[in-house]
Amino acid sequence: MKKMNKVTRNNLITYVMVIVLYIIVQALIMSGSLSSLMQGLLVPLCAYVILAVSLNLTVGILGELSLGHAGFMCVGAFFSAFFSKCTAAAIPAAGLRYFIALLIGAAAAGICGILIGIPVLRLKGDYLAIVTLAFGEIIKNIMNILFIGKDANGFHFSTKDVMALNMEPDGVVIINGPQGITGTPKDSTFTVGVLLILLTLFIVLNLIHSRSGRAIMAIRDNRIAAESIGINVTKYKLMAFSISAALAGVAGVIYAHNLATLTAQPKNFGYNMSIMILVFVVLGGIGNIRGSIIAAIVLTLLPELLRSLSDYRMLIYAVVLIAMMLFNWSPKAIEWREKYAEKFHAKKKAKAEEV
Repeated sequence: MKKMNKVTRNNLITYVMVIVLYIIVQALIMSGSLSSLMQGLLVPLCAYVILAVSLNLTVGILGELSLGHAGFMCVGAFFSAFFSKCTAAAIPAAGLRYFIALLIGAAAAGICGILIGIPVLRLKGDYLAIVTLAFGEIIKNIMNILFIGKDANGFHFSTKDVMALNMEPDGVVIINGPQGITGTPKDSTFTVGVLLILLTLFIVLNLIHSRSGRAIMAIRDNRIAAESIGINVTKYKLMAFSISAALAGVAGVIYAHNLATLTAQPKNFGYNMSIMILVFVVLGGIGNIRGSIIAAIVLTLLPELLRSLSDYRMLIYAVVLIAMMLFNWSPKAIEWREKYAEKFHAKKKAKAEEV
């Protein structure tokens, strides 16, 4: 019971931390203390937090290095934006349309996770990272050569150009190759993003502390030992990988429905995005869900907060990265944190005994 109470308490602290941050930001917005530039970062920030938490499920809990998270995000973004653009007139209720788009984006990314995971999860370490990185680049490049239009005769597809679609004069281009999708309804809001962060935390934290989560961590710690006691290694690895991919798809939906034009550019869905998400996970602590949230928030907002120090902001950013890395991974820092935690628990126990 004590263990369960500790787990529940830690999960509640994580939920409360997100809610308190939301309340603080809303108070700043209401008082006019938050600039329009910072307000514009809030929805992408929610997407980055979901990406960091979901990738931690693969890297921290499953123990596999994946660099294809931007690819799954891209799948969720384009599938959901395509649906919203096509049904903007047929489903005028923005809330219902956005909810269905979330389901479609998550399902599309999850299916891709399963299809990629079946052959790829047989690999380990650097080989897995290289293949997943290649998957992300393939998805991005496919979106850049894809042209889809719609007219009275239905949908038309091409990988050449718009003229090759051969549409009627009243036809409308939905996906325009490198120019992407224009006119997606901007349904994503900061409130919706925070609600989806809480949903992501609920899914990931409950999975970690479930029977399946313990099996996944057993595979991470020792695959041979896990297999020897009857754990289906392929099943649980695929489960973690596909759930992580589906949540990345949800982040893609949030991201897509916050942009006037969605394009598959390297800065949006390239390998740099995958590396950035991995940096959030590593600096926040591999396997530490709360740390991933904090790292995503700090590292996203810090360059903008330091924009006034134009000559030194990237230097300060680099120093913060090094400091976070030392705090999380230095043996001395780990020893200090453990010592501090022991003293804190000893004081708390002494006070409880006095009462």
